Amino acid sequence: MRNPSWFMTLVGATLLALVVTACGGGGGSGGSSSASASASGSTSPTVTNTTPSPQLVAANAVRVTVDSGVSNVPNMPFVSITICVPGTAACQTIDHVLVDTGSWGVRIFASQLPASVSLPQQKDASGNLVAECMQFFDGYTWGPVRLADVQIAGEKAASLPVQVIDPGYATLPSDCASFGASRNAPSALQANGILGIGVFKHDCGANCVNQAVVGTYYGCNGAACSAIPLAEDLQVANPIPYFATDNNGSMLTLPAVSGGAQSVTGQLVFGIGTQSNNALGSAQVIGVSPSNGTFTTVQNGTTYSRSILDSGSTGLFFRTSALPVCASPNNAYYCPASTQQLSAMVQGVNGVTGAVNFSVGNATAIAQTYGSDSALPLLAGPAFVTSSIFDWGLPFFYGRNVYAAVEQQATPGGTGPYVAY
Repeated sequence: MRNPSWFMTLVGATLLALVVTACGGGGGSGGSSSASASASGSTSPTVTNTTPSPQLVAANAVRVTVDSGVSNVPNMPFVSITICVPGTAACQTIDHVLVDTGSWGVRIFASQLPASVSLPQQKDASGNLVAECMQFFDGYTWGPVRLADVQIAGEKAASLPVQVIDPGYATLPSDCASFGASRNAPSALQANGILGIGVFKHDCGANCVNQAVVGTYYGCNGAACSAIPLAEDLQVANPIPYFATDNNGSMLTLPAVSGGAQSVTGQLVFGIGTQSNNALGSAQVIGVSPSNGTFTTVQNGTTYSRSILDSGSTGLFFRTSALPVCASPNNAYYCPASTQQLSAMVQGVNGVTGAVNFSVGNATAIAQTYGSDSALPLLAGPAFVTSSIFDWGLPFFYGRNVYAAVEQQATPGGTGPYVAY
């Protein structure tokens, strides 16, 4: 049985757009403690373990696996990506990189790159060496911005600005360290990197262009680093709009899971309506705010005006008094006496609405009984989110094709940004 310390639920990526108004970004999850051994008074959900079926993967697609990963944390979708020195064959393939539709930008650890893959560092117009502080729900990553050819399946983004997470780089600014715990090691981030493929092109965008935003981008001279403004084309970037083809968005598809599964395999397909394998079909197109990528969810009479579809979150995270919170130390999650069948209505900024049915199980019972499973679709809780946020994390993605259309890119469903399912 897996050590139930997976209740120390990772932070997959930031909700920067929601907690720091200066920048865009999404993702993350909740939780803070190890699971209790007791599930008294709860009803365990029925779980069906399944073996993933082999899949044929096209050139515009990459296999996604939800497995035990880096730290035995459930509901984390992983891919492998290849990082190269621009224009060369000096490359390194990195596995167990988190697929995150709630953020934008590639982030990898310096410890994952051999000396032969020495990436050039980004400079701003004044010649400053650029570094970044990336803010998470309860922590941060720190490191230089470097240029890399990013290869995923048959797609390549050339000379893409990426964050190389390196706690030893220069001197960590105090205003970055103030954002909480360091997530500057794979064991702390629960992944070997992040592939942020949400609806925006850059991780801060126009907000960082004309003014220095403290806790975001820095110019470094030796060990000293100061906050700086940064042009959009120099910022850490979502690779998809920089592909030569299939560059208007993505589709993440995962199989349905009944209760739980030891592991599951799906696909991340690049492009929307560009190939036979990424047609939008009858998917509902939910327009999102062009400033922060959010839409509205109404559930049990409560309106959550800042909602996101976020594969980087390990559960459904929203605050409600209708579900009992697990006893401490598991109070990041809900623990209803039996599995609850619930529904919500989502509404896009384009006026499109759609009903979503979902289930919430007793997290303590799930951890006690099914601790060795990596795909757990019944996890939900209130952790880290405010009353206005509904974070549709990975449980939403099981059994669906979920699309993210990139801003300013034309698709059969209209010009992004939007999400669809």
